[in-house]
Amino acid sequence: MATTEETEEKESRPAKKTSSLRETLYFTLGGIVVALLVHTFVLQSFYIPSASMEKTLLINDRVIVNKLAYRFGSVERGDIVVFKGWDGEDTIKRVIGIGGDTVKCCDAKRRITVNGTPLDEEDKYLYPGVYPSGQEFQVKVPQGRLWLMGDHRNNSMDSRYFLDDPNHGTIAVSDVTGRAFARYWPLSRLSMLSRPPTFSDVR
Repeated sequence: MATTEETEEKESRPAKKTSSLRETLYFTLGGIVVALLVHTFVLQSFYIPSASMEKTLLINDRVIVNKLAYRFGSVERGDIVVFKGWDGEDTIKRVIGIGGDTVKCCDAKRRITVNGTPLDEEDKYLYPGVYPSGQEFQVKVPQGRLWLMGDHRNNSMDSRYFLDDPNHGTIAVSDVTGRAFARYWPLSRLSMLSRPPTFSDVR
């Protein structure tokens, strides 16, 4: 005959199993909720669909976007940002001018200038062999707006192509989803997307 202790142990096993399953379910659901919150409010993955940001970002690269970057700071020149583009779709470009800047192309050496300061872009992030811009322009960026360009200037539909719209090609800061700060795929190209020193002399 089973002892009292053996009987109690057998009876407790289903309860322990049920408790363990409940804990596992809670942890799983909690993890899903946290992941959804992080994706919604903090970080987002973005897939690079075109060659407009070469050489920095290639087709099929994947980057992580910090959606809180501009809740605690301002958009800065040189940032790579994801934003609602001119067609209403998610787009990724580099910030060249911020509110109050005068962005012009080009000086005698075919460099873009911001507030009269020439930008040394070619060795930093531009696609090899292309000019900073094949199109001349001069824009005063309104406050609260941005002038954006792709790194592959010959293959980028950016602010230059929308000069005739009411906002002269600029995008509202409020349309920016966040700052792309890391490339995580493919693993062979894993790297941080830091702000280049190109704009350090611009005032």
